[in-house]
Amino acid sequence: MTDRFDRILLIFNPHSTGDAADQAEELRAELTRRLPRTTVEMSPTEHAGHARDLAREATGSPRTLVVSVSGDGGYNEVVDGVMQAGDTDTVCAVMAAGNANDHRRATRERPLADAIVAGDVRHLDLLRLTVGEGSDAVVRYAHSYIGVGLTPIVAIDLERGGKGSLREILSVVRTFARFSPFTITLDDGTRTSFDSLVFANIPQMAKYATLSDADTPDDGRFEVVSLPHVSKWRILGVAVRAATRGLGPQPTATRYRFTTGTPSPLQLDGEVLAVDADTPVVVEIVPGALATVG
Repeated sequence: MTDRFDRILLIFNPHSTGDAADQAEELRAELTRRLPRTTVEMSPTEHAGHARDLAREATGSPRTLVVSVSGDGGYNEVVDGVMQAGDTDTVCAVMAAGNANDHRRATRERPLADAIVAGDVRHLDLLRLTVGEGSDAVVRYAHSYIGVGLTPIVAIDLERGGKGSLREILSVVRTFARFSPFTITLDDGTRTSFDSLVFANIPQMAKYATLSDADTPDDGRFEVVSLPHVSKWRILGVAVRAATRGLGPQPTATRYRFTTGTPSPLQLDGEVLAVDADTPVVVEIVPGALATVG
């Protein structure tokens, strides 16, 4: 049998709060043993955004698999780096080594090492975010979700306050205490205030919240999970429902366009992007764009 990959690159943060370095080394040893003709390389990151650069550079080698040993944010950088290169051949995968690991949990079919050895590549959808217009537009890709409102603000507080069950709870409580709604203008001119707006390619996020009963990452659509502005106790009620029985069926779309009314952070799979006021934003589905194993 011919090995599916000539080169496997393991990207990880050696200073992560988890055990990414140890997991990367264990995976390297197992793949080296099981795929002796394949080059397996360790590639530690040196700064924020470095994983994106390493993944983009890896697309220059044919028959390459890039594995992000990380959580959702680290994997976002890898996927975005490959997509920014305009590449259609490089395969991406994630070994869960982060806090939430939503994407791996939602899409896992078999142990990662077994999937790599088998070389069975499948294709999942991606979300494409375009911020701004014309030559100044910024394009980013997300494998799981894009959030506006509560989602990125909680993420920012988690980074400041630290991760871990008690610290996470305190961060969420602090966010609720100071959170205010955001306003957007839709294509038809409607101006609406929201507490949260999430475009989801998977049915779960933040480890516990179930956003939808039917969302799958290969159906050519994304779920639009919106929470118009309500009182804070009702926001809390929605959060509890998401964490217990789920939010139920949600509307779907292939494209959603709006203009920000105020400066608004957006969260892409755990990575936060600041967006100025009065900026056009477009979220689109890119069917089958992510080649992956696992």
